[in-house]
Amino acid sequence: MRGLMRKKTTWAGLAFVVVAAIVGLWAFQPWKLWTRSEVDEALPTGFAVPASTAPVTSGPPEPAPTTTTTSEPAEPAVLAAGEFVTQEHETRGTASVLSSGGERILRLEGFSTSDGPDLHIWLSDATAGGEWGKYDDGRYLALGPMKATDGNQNYAIPADVDLAGLRSVVVWCDRFNVAFGSAPLAL
Repeated sequence: MRGLMRKKTTWAGLAFVVVAAIVGLWAFQPWKLWTRSEVDEALPTGFAVPASTAPVTSGPPEPAPTTTTTSEPAEPAVLAAGEFVTQEHETRGTASVLSSGGERILRLEGFSTSDGPDLHIWLSDATAGGEWGKYDDGRYLALGPMKATDGNQNYAIPADVDLAGLRSVVVWCDRFNVAFGSAPLAL
């Protein structure tokens, strides 16, 4: 009887260890310490400086028209920009909020951070740097999941959102409520 009881205890202990290991692997996803991804998104059309619209022709030049009816798209305005600072994980690059033709985007350039579980890009009313758990305590705007650990990325900002008072962009880990890095923005 005593040997049977010891076997049950051993199997229960082993089952507990296996379940704990599976839950730990799911939560921490340690393999992401070694994974990287890259994206190189161009600026959206309305945000890019237009190329020359003069047609390419061969032969003698034609006379220039006397009136022009085409309108050039407005150049993008930089509403705010800042350099990333490292918090929980090394993060670098620049963040800019750009506006053109009534649309706004957050642009990350030369961006690089660690991979992690459930990473998102936020605009926050908290200042950049310092305590890495403060960003979900106040007002924030979630712009979506982080697209890649490296590269140039664009995130649309809804037109109806008031940006006044938002002071930083944050790489936020929803799973553990920590900031990987942030950049100051004065919006």
